[in-house]
Amino acid sequence: MQFDNVMRYKSWIISAGIVFLVTVWLLSGQIGASDEDEQPSTANQTAAGARSAVRVRTQSAEEVMRTITVNGKTAPARVVHLAAETDGRIEYIGAQRGASLERGSVIIRLDERDRSARLAQAEATVKQREVEYAGRLKLKSGSYVSEAQLQEAIAMLEAAKTELKRAELDLAYMTIRAPFAGALQARSVEVGDFVKRGDPVATYVDNRTIIVSANLSEFDARFVNVGDMAEAALATGESVRGRIRYVAPVADDATRTFAVELEVDNAAGQLRAGGTAELRIPAELVSAHRISPSLLTLDDAGNVGIKIVDDGGKVEFVLADIALSSSDGVWLAGLPETTTIITVGQGYVANGTVVDAIPESEVKRAVAIKADDEAGD
Repeated sequence: MQFDNVMRYKSWIISAGIVFLVTVWLLSGQIGASDEDEQPSTANQTAAGARSAVRVRTQSAEEVMRTITVNGKTAPARVVHLAAETDGRIEYIGAQRGASLERGSVIIRLDERDRSARLAQAEATVKQREVEYAGRLKLKSGSYVSEAQLQEAIAMLEAAKTELKRAELDLAYMTIRAPFAGALQARSVEVGDFVKRGDPVATYVDNRTIIVSANLSEFDARFVNVGDMAEAALATGESVRGRIRYVAPVADDATRTFAVELEVDNAAGQLRAGGTAELRIPAELVSAHRISPSLLTLDDAGNVGIKIVDDGGKVEFVLADIALSSSDGVWLAGLPETTTIITVGQGYVANGTVVDAIPESEVKRAVAIKADDEAGD
């Protein structure tokens, strides 16, 4: 009888068993998922609790002179293009290209032709007109010569003097001389060439004074004035000092920069113009921190800066404002008066990260203690 009842409810029993098994399977999945969810959460809490350790150095700012550093080039203080002032054939070459000359030295001389004869004729004419004027002046007192005749004598005398001056200048123009102490850069004529008035004959430069020209930004130009002293590092390794002789009053339309020129004495002629140079101009006194260039790093935007740690232990990226660069390091302005700089580990921590800052002094002390212990063993 019981067997018959079991057979009668067999389908129900099988269905209930299946439901029970499915329920157990679903419950086991939720429990496993709950355990797995708890594990990452615990791992995240552990990771959040761990801080990166960095080595730091706390230092105070010092007053330094901000230096404006720009690239430029050297050039002669003056460049003139000499031209013939009279017609004639080249008779004599007084200087070769590259020669160093003093003011008044002969560069080129033309043939004299009849210039001396015309000068003698002009001198004689002037003497004649002077005698005529003196005679008419005496006759004028006796009313033998009219005022008009006297004025005519004066005009003829002045005309004769003018011709004499022309003859003297024409004779002087046959010799082309150095206008100032310098060097002959180029010469475009040779002996036998015929030149006319206005023809170019040579290029002459003032190499006794060298200028270093560069362009300053709108920010830097306000610190530079005519008469300020500055220095320049030449491509040859030499360092020279001079005086600012020119600062452009108006910026260049294309670059929005201001031209500046440094005048450097080169009386010995040892410095050569036309090379590259680095112009260094003192600007203003600022508070800055001296660091090693190796401590500079880049942010995500590619800006150069340095990472420091604030009072809360948080990393802060500060853009590098280089006030001065020297063999001892670079001086950064714009940092707090007392700054904690990350010296080791700055490449592994991001801006805004909270870190454990370990002073360099503690690291050095630990190394010293370890060395003493090893020495004692």
